[in-house]
Amino acid sequence: MNDIFSRIEHSRTADEVVQQIESLILEGVLRAGDRLPGEREMAKQFEVSRPILREALKVLEGRGLMVTRHGGGTHVADVIGQVFSKPVMELIVHHRKAAADYLEYRREIEGLAAEYAARRATPEDLALLDGIMARMEAAHARADFAEEAEIDVEFHHAVGECAHNIILLHTLRSCYRLLSDGVFQNRLVVFALPAAREALLEQHKAIHRAVASGDTEGARKAAMAHITYLERAMTEAERSGDWQRISRLRLRQRTDISDTGRKL
Repeated sequence: MNDIFSRIEHSRTADEVVQQIESLILEGVLRAGDRLPGEREMAKQFEVSRPILREALKVLEGRGLMVTRHGGGTHVADVIGQVFSKPVMELIVHHRKAAADYLEYRREIEGLAAEYAARRATPEDLALLDGIMARMEAAHARADFAEEAEIDVEFHHAVGECAHNIILLHTLRSCYRLLSDGVFQNRLVVFALPAAREALLEQHKAIHRAVASGDTEGARKAAMAHITYLERAMTEAERSGDWQRISRLRLRQRTDISDTGRKL
């Protein structure tokens, strides 16, 4: 991990160290699972004594923001994006209407995130987005569906970060967590639809172009159009799957009847 911590000014207390680390978590700089540097290195970056640093880490651990693994260092706890409790996630899995409501909600907040990103993205944000877009195109060229789907989520994460709004960032992360936890696994079938992969790539390119050029209205429209397409594609994929299932049952049933008739 690069030097992300700043020298503590003034009294150099544990509270100031705690506040700085909390801000880095809130802003999405530190993510769940990230390992913090060693005690000596962190104390050096903060320019505080090691006892002060230990006190700060103890406070953070007490708040559930850090976990210390025996022999494995200190890591950021898995607290980001947990807007939905496990019981609620189970309910969402088992109710089909939830998928439609999920996409309806995502369309609005992703449109807002893309608009803010186009207005606020820094050169560093855009460099990160450029890199993700390049990897997405490479995965597309290799026809690597699984990697393409993973980078898809990473791309939307990055746009949310470019928006520089803490509440929006963590709301979006909670939405993407439902994807990464497999709550909406049927999204993967979209990549198997004819021409869907090409369409999805072009939609991501359109969002990227609008954000990079500072086109706030274009970014909002491109993000919302992308989710609208996903809604249609997922419905089509689901219907196609149902049609195939029924067709197979018909074929099996009629083949069985025909075979039985021949035996008689």
